[in-house]
Formats: sequence, structure tokens, C-alpha cells
Amino acid sequence: MHYRYSRSHVFEGVFVQRRILVVLSLLATAFFPVAAQTYQRELDTPDKVSVSVKNPNGRVEIIAVETQQKKVAVVANSRGTPVDSTDVQIEAEAGSIRIDVRDRGEKDRIDLVVRIPLRSKAIVETEAGAVDISGNIQSADVTTNTGTIHADVPLEALKFTFLWQASRPRYLSDVELPEFKEKRGGFFSISGKLGEKKPKKEERVELNFLTRRGVVLLNVDPEMVPSDLSQRPLTEAARGIVRSGDSQLIDAIRKVSPKLFGDYAKTLPPPEMEPTLQRRAPPGQVVTAITPQLMRLNASVTDRNGRAIGGMKPSDFTVYENGTERRVTNVVPTQEPFNLVLLLDVSGSVEERIDFIRKAARDFLNTASPQDRISIISFHDDIQLISDFTTDRRLLSKKLDEIEAGGPTAFYDALAYVLADPLKKLRGQRTAVVVMSDGDDNKSFVPFPALLEALSESGALVYPLYVPSGLIPESSVPKPEVTIDPLRSRYLTLTTRAEEEGQKLAAASGGVYYPIRRLDDLQRGYDDVVLQLRTAYTITYASNSSPSGNRRVRVRANRDGASVRLSPVVNVGIP
Repeated sequence: MHYRYSRSHVFEGVFVQRRILVVLSLLATAFFPVAAQTYQRELDTPDKVSVSVKNPNGRVEIIAVETQQKKVAVVANSRGTPVDSTDVQIEAEAGSIRIDVRDRGEKDRIDLVVRIPLRSKAIVETEAGAVDISGNIQSADVTTNTGTIHADVPLEALKFTFLWQASRPRYLSDVELPEFKEKRGGFFSISGKLGEKKPKKEERVELNFLTRRGVVLLNVDPEMVPSDLSQRPLTEAARGIVRSGDSQLIDAIRKVSPKLFGDYAKTLPPPEMEPTLQRRAPPGQVVTAITPQLMRLNASVTDRNGRAIGGMKPSDFTVYENGTERRVTNVVPTQEPFNLVLLLDVSGSVEERIDFIRKAARDFLNTASPQDRISIISFHDDIQLISDFTTDRRLLSKKLDEIEAGGPTAFYDALAYVLADPLKKLRGQRTAVVVMSDGDDNKSFVPFPALLEALSESGALVYPLYVPSGLIPESSVPKPEVTIDPLRSRYLTLTTRAEEEGQKLAAASGGVYYPIRRLDDLQRGYDDVVLQLRTAYTITYASNSSPSGNRRVRVRANRDGASVRLSPVVNVGIP
């Protein structure tokens, strides 16, 4: 027998037969900003209240707040047709409130935000709309079809039951939950208690969620949810991230597969102490001493469009050390080699075009400077190390024949692995990642925000070259675009999400994003990447600080619209 909430079950004991329609005055206060599409109501309530909401396809956000004057505040908003009193019906009787939202279709859907007193009860029913419950509530009963249910509540005395009627459980939790159970009738459940065994009544929180195919998030930031929530064995990329010790990336993996993560973590030795014999610059240090009076740093200079600016002289720079301007004594273009990772997407979307990928990779090898050390890593649902860092171009070209293609795309995991493993060992050196992909991800443990933060702290430059999968011909010989089936034209453009994320990756690292619109754009992208890597400057300036003192260094480029990015140094100490 299927377990489900009926309308009478949801509202049983909540409302009396006599219901009074409460007409409320429209708020015009700063507490809720007024917009043309917004409708707002507020009403006085007892200390605790039971609020029931039915909103077929809009979002519902219930927030328990502590206020001196007990109120329930309702804000209804739409991106389409403005909302008025006929769209949101509110009925109240004593401590019970019912809110019914008219179904106006997806284009004109109505999203609802309801603020309730602490320790109140919430009952929500939607179809496709997401439901968000936050704060110290007494209980929340939520019924959805496909909408995501997100709860951010106290965990010290929590009782919960999560039910899925038409799919296997999809959920993510900040704390480890019990294994799900399959019930009669083909639905699944996760239930249990967290916190104290015998909590006080006034501290208890109860969650009852029923969904057909929705996602349940417990005390997890929705932006930190990965693309695939299925619990699965750790990939080599995930294991490499766990070994790296990066706490935020590790936590993302733990939440997806807590048991399998725990089993693997138990097999790892205790973290090793950092070696002390070799003197390296700590992460983020940008200056090195060449004499007791002279300091040196590396800087890249770009214009408003992120393009490298060449031909700069000492008079084009101003250096500030601990807030004081210092004299620039010399500026020369830097020629130090880079450690480059060529990260290649070989997932199912490009499986039949592997010859082209090999050719494109070899073109980059021929374009990069001979002194640069290059590593090649391919990825689909996991990574494949094609070659470690080397300057041997012949070996790298031969190794490309070992690429294996096919499967889902775990792009975030692959890039996170590169930052956490091979590039972490080179922290302080000049490092960069050149990515060739369509930018879409559907299988990673790591969510994009966690990847972005790890990138910002790594010191590595990232150059995403995003190629729509339909633009890649099915052989290594490029074909004219006119021969591509017009019905597949949707593959000739990148997704909006890929475009936005590619730009963010480049901006966070100081690299450049390249959307490839035509096949010949790829070689131009390679040429420009090499130009960007080489267009940097070594700046020497006079310092009055002691060589071992802490320094806060800022460099300004005296060019209109120019911005400066400082690169970490390799070695520390006076020769």
C-alpha cells in the first residue's frame, strides 16, 4: 500500500469547519521591498502558529524568525504577470493559517516567502516547485512531486522521515543518515533521529517529507550540490582529492558517498609532516630577495578584455610595499618555463571524434614553448593520466594514442584532482591548466563552487577552451561546417551554464576563457594561450624592509584599464 498524504490528512486537526477569510492591508514598509510583480500581506498571530501552504508549481520558502511582535508575513512574487489578492487566498482561524496560491503556469508562476514565529508548524504541498524550510520550527510536513526539498534546521533533537514514491532516493546531508529502505509498493524511505536521546519537548524538531522524484537536502547549501547525487564508489580522481587533504573538496565527496568515503579514508596513513629541508615559498608569497635591498616579483598585465599587454617599462609600474611606494629599478619580460597540464574531455559526447582530439592535443604540443613541462590528463567519468610532466614532445605525442573515450562527464572532479594532486606538489612554481571540453558536467562528486574556491587558492592559471561537441568532426580531418547536419545545430553552441562557468574559472585564476565558434578558432586559442603565458614581467624594486620581514605588496600598472596579477615565487632566501 502506498503511503501518501491526502488533503484531509494534511489539514486534519488544523482548521475548524468555520473559516474566516481575513482581508489584510497591503504592506508598504522597508521590511519587504515592493516591486510591480509583488503582493504582500502580514497578520498578527499567537506565539506559535500552524501554517499550511498549497502552491502547485511555484517555490515556497518558510522561514522561522524571532520577532518581538508575533506575525506571519507573506510575500508573493512573479517574474511574469503581477500578483494580486485574487492570486493568493489567505484564511485564518485562531492559530491556524491556510495559504492557497493560484496555478498560473510556469511562465507566470508565483513564488512564495512566508515568515513564521519560532517553534511553529509548517505544512507545504507543491508539484514541481522547490520547498525551502529554515529556522527553529516545531515540525514541517512537505509533499512534492518533483520539487527539491531543502531544510536547514537545528539537528540537536531531530526526528525525520523522508519518503520517495517513484524513484530511488536522491538526497544530500551535512550529517550521515541511515541507509534507505525499500518498502512495499515500490517506494523508499530514510528515517531516524539525530542528537539527544531524550530531548526536551521545546527542542524537538520533526521533518516529514514525501516526494515522488524530488531531491532532499538536509542542512546543505543548495549551491554546493553536485550534478550526480547517487552514492557510488570513489573514482581515482575522488581518491586523489581525498589523499590531498583539501578539506572542502574532501567534504563534498564525503556527503555524496559517506560510507564508501569512510571505508577508503580508513585505509590511508596519517597525514605526513611537511618537509623542512627544502626552502620553498609558502602559498601566496609573491616576492623574493636578491640582495638585502632589492626584491623581485613576477606580474602579468592584462587590459579590460583580459588580453595580455606587452612592451611595458619600469615607468609603467608603481610598487607599494606595506602601503609605501617603492622605487622600481628594473622590468624585464620573464621567460621562466611553465608546468602545463593539458586536460582533455573524452566523455561520451566526443567518443566518435577521438582522432580529432588527439590531433588537437598534438597541435597544442607543437605550439607550446619547448622549455615548458607538459602533463596530459584525459577524463570522462574518471581521470586517466596519459603522461606525467615532461619536455619530451615525441613521448607526449605517442602517449596520446593511449586515450580511452566514452562515458559520463566528471569535469569538476578532473580539474579539482589536477589542483589537489599534481599541481599541489608544484605550489609556488609557474603552473597552468589548458582545458579542452564542452564545459558540461553530469557526474562529479565536487560541486562547482567548491572547485572555484580551490582554484582561487591554488595559484594556477586556467585557460578553458570550450568546444561544442557538435562542432568536432568525426575524423581527424576537419570538415566544412556546412556539412554538419542542421538538425544537430543545438550542439554547435555551448550551454549558458558552461559559458558562465568557463568565464568564472578563467577570472578566478587569472587565465583567459576561449569559446570556440569555428574549428580554426582552436589553433588561434592555442597561439593566444602561449602568448598569455609568455607575456609576463619580472619586476625588481628597492625595499627598506628587512629581508625576513612580512610584506604586503601591491603593484599598479600605469596604463588605462590595465590590471595586474602577481604570481607566487619559487624560492625564498638570499643567494
